[in-house]
Amino acid sequence: MQAFDLMGKVAIVTGSTRGIGRSIAQHLSEAGAKVTISSRKQSACDEVAQAIRSNGGEAIAVAANISAKNQLENLVAATRAQWGQIDILVCNAASNPYYGPMAGLSDEAFHKILQNNIVSNLWLANMVLPEMARRRDGVVIIVSSIGGLKGSATLGAYGISKAADMQLARNLAVEWGAFNIRVNCIAPGLVKTDFARALWENAQLLEKTESATPLRRIGDPDDIGGIAVFLASRAGAFITGQTIVADGGITITGG
Repeated sequence: MQAFDLMGKVAIVTGSTRGIGRSIAQHLSEAGAKVTISSRKQSACDEVAQAIRSNGGEAIAVAANISAKNQLENLVAATRAQWGQIDILVCNAASNPYYGPMAGLSDEAFHKILQNNIVSNLWLANMVLPEMARRRDGVVIIVSSIGGLKGSATLGAYGISKAADMQLARNLAVEWGAFNIRVNCIAPGLVKTDFARALWENAQLLEKTESATPLRRIGDPDDIGGIAVFLASRAGAFITGQTIVADGGITITGG
């Protein structure tokens, strides 16, 4: 048995038209999985799915706003209609509409962060977990953040949501482990994505971050994609309820 082989598996990856989500989708496809690409814009989903197909993979594109439960239900239904089942769920899409101290955080912004970064992940998990349980096989991966491991004067609300994702993974791992379902988190550090552009485009902040990081660089989306393959494959078969930190070592330095 090939430890990282995902042939015959079907995966949904939210927020997979760019950045970390796109890298995860591409890596899963290269390992043999059939992948449903999803984000808010259908045209962006179509482009990524076509790129995967052009590279010899199998992919469909289903647009969905993670804040709309009916759109997530359609995402799951369309994947089942195409391939009959869902083996791997990657909850990557997230929101961070506010940067600053929590004293200035509006109720609307806080609710959006909690809804999109926590509640929507639970919605999706509950849509696919019963099916996985019937087959006694399945994997859920939530993309969290090192922001959930430490305090922040500017990203506090986002960090709260990402800490909650780690606990969500632990809870689901306990509840569904008897059905051979594994649930884990990946917690990236600063990665060069559009989502984190405000952090790495600031030259002073970037230099400070890189100097505090043992590997002396920030991450690239492809630093994360392979971790998802590991967690989804036989290689990660005895790992559940865990958070794998991928941050170049910055959290071990206190940076």
